Amino acid sequence: MAARKKINVAVIYGGRSGEHEVSVLSAASVISALNNKKYSVRPIMIGKDGRWHTIGQLKPDSGLAALADPDKSVLGPAKNACLAVGTVSGPSDEGVDVVFPLVHGTGGEDGSLQGFLELAGKPYVGSGVLGSALGMDKAVQKKLLKGAGLPVVPWIDLKAQDWEARRPEIVRAAEKTLRYPMFVKPANLGSSVGISKAHDREELVKGVALALRYDTKVLIEKGIVNAREIECAVIGDDAEVRVSVPGEIVPSNEFYDYEAKYIDGRSEMRIPAELPAALAKRVRCCAERVFRTLETHGYARVDCFVTRGPRPKVYINEINTIPGFTRFSMFPKLWEASGLPYDQLLDVLIGYALARGERQSRLERSYEPKRKGGEGR
Repeated sequence: MAARKKINVAVIYGGRSGEHEVSVLSAASVISALNNKKYSVRPIMIGKDGRWHTIGQLKPDSGLAALADPDKSVLGPAKNACLAVGTVSGPSDEGVDVVFPLVHGTGGEDGSLQGFLELAGKPYVGSGVLGSALGMDKAVQKKLLKGAGLPVVPWIDLKAQDWEARRPEIVRAAEKTLRYPMFVKPANLGSSVGISKAHDREELVKGVALALRYDTKVLIEKGIVNAREIECAVIGDDAEVRVSVPGEIVPSNEFYDYEAKYIDGRSEMRIPAELPAALAKRVRCCAERVFRTLETHGYARVDCFVTRGPRPKVYINEINTIPGFTRFSMFPKLWEASGLPYDQLLDVLIGYALARGERQSRLERSYEPKRKGGEGR
């Protein structure tokens, strides 16, 4: 690769989850920000039908429209996923040096895509199979964080068959141990898709029904009343972990739902968050511990709740291993406020991916046991 002038980056986006549209927005921002003197970019879209498409040469001003609904003249169905990322030769294949997965949610953020890239032997930005899976499954994630002594929001989790067989029992347990208000969410989804706030039993039942439309496992969480939503952006690898300044989300709705995040434009980001120095340090320390505990790599956003009052408590809400990556998203804005601009942030993340790929390439991939005397056949 040293002889090449540019690094070939495949940006994979779209996907079959409820976060397809958000993924397109992230990809458009990343592709436009990648320095064309350093990188040659290959956009690869996974359609809502699951088919992989390679995007041909885009005009400099093509932007979001070309990535969201590409013209048929530049959209070509990839014969298979391996051809799309250059793991097998195609008629005009130039190879892919590193992959930047930007598929939010199911099938892209949960370890599925990362497992394919591991099998393909392609370096990629972000967490590996384990870190991605733990970051996506909020129920398992909470159990590990709680076991590590981190303060998580109290919860119960259930599966679809549990709800069908023991609905009254689950409702009573939630009301006894969590109390209203509660938040109901799919265990394996992000971007606030399928999330609702329940103030009473009727809303709780409706909330579980909504969440089960998107996942077969559901979380019911205690609502932390009158709390502030504080987020930290984290980057790093096995050698180092860096945490941004904390930022605060002031949602336009009762909570930070999909409309408040992406539609109405009235939610407010306060960067940096107005926190006492000691409290900000505690939040950043928690974010680093979450990143390390869940075997996260590359980058993530850690979301917390901080209670108000003279003795504030910090609760871990969740980690997001492929957070929104538009220029207006919290993750890059937190790093910009911490002295790392958007384009340089991309350089750092790609550097982490290439370094990890280099380390993995040096691992032994075969084993020949030694035979003693007449032992073995």
